[in-house]
Amino acid sequence: MVTKIWDITQKLGARTPLWPGEPDLVVQRNVDLGPDCPVNIGQVTAPLHAGTHADAPVHYSNDGVDSAGSALDAYIGPCLVIDMRHAGKRVEVEDCDWQALEGAARVLFRTYESFPHDAWDENFKAIAPEVVARLRVGGAVLIGVDTPSLDPQISKTMDAHHEVLAGDMRILEGLVLDDVPPGEYELIALPLPLEGADASPVRAILRELP
Repeated sequence: MVTKIWDITQKLGARTPLWPGEPDLVVQRNVDLGPDCPVNIGQVTAPLHAGTHADAPVHYSNDGVDSAGSALDAYIGPCLVIDMRHAGKRVEVEDCDWQALEGAARVLFRTYESFPHDAWDENFKAIAPEVVARLRVGGAVLIGVDTPSLDPQISKTMDAHHEVLAGDMRILEGLVLDDVPPGEYELIALPLPLEGADASPVRAILRELP
């Protein structure tokens, strides 16, 4: 039996929207296959928070672990995709179906009608810290969003991130959930073991449950 897979990862390239002020994302060819070389060889230069990525705790706490030190358990396992397109400027406690969320270990929030692949959206929908706190108390180990951050772009206090920190949870950001029906899946989204890194790109997928 073939298991259906949803790829929920942004493509990385020249058109990938980046945080304002971040350096460009560049994929370049350094060596071309030809008579004197049997292979093509390239390199990528990119901000760690470009595209679909996993925040490491050191991103929002100097005492937190880096990407290399992050245990992988949170990034693989059963998850719940929740449609939050009806919420206002921020996903609030009253926007959530807490009966559906009861016992969920990993929660992915869809907020976009259509993911903005070609332009940065500075008014993306944030997640209220009270929502994160309630998920944490309920035993969640990971929260994912289709936006660049749990907190608003202009936030200086990172309240939602610090609620995550309080429960040693993990964060995925920049997911593409346009084609994923709400419901239960298996999540696989592993960060690279980058020493000292405050985030890592991931190839995030959802697998249909048996």
